[in-house]
Amino acid sequence: MIIRKHFLVSGRVQGVGFRYTALRVAEKYGLTGWVRNQADETVELEVQGPEELVDTYIKRVQLSSVWMKIEHVEETDMDVIKEDGFRVRF
Repeated sequence: MIIRKHFLVSGRVQGVGFRYTALRVAEKYGLTGWVRNQADETVELEVQGPEELVDTYIKRVQLSSVWMKIEHVEETDMDVIKEDGFRVRF
């Protein structure tokens, strides 16, 4: 089943390669969506793909770097949309 989720991630997540790690992990697992930094030092993502991969996505991102530390994740279900690839938004 394909699902889409919105994540708002806080902690040490800016200036530590979070967005590019998020991109690399998404591409590795064939997920689509986007990631961007927010002015309040959080990172916002929308991720779409098979439910089992989306459900473990943030954990995989965090395990991919010793520099970042996720302290809190807000998660919201979204409607699935048609899109290709995963992008870093600025």
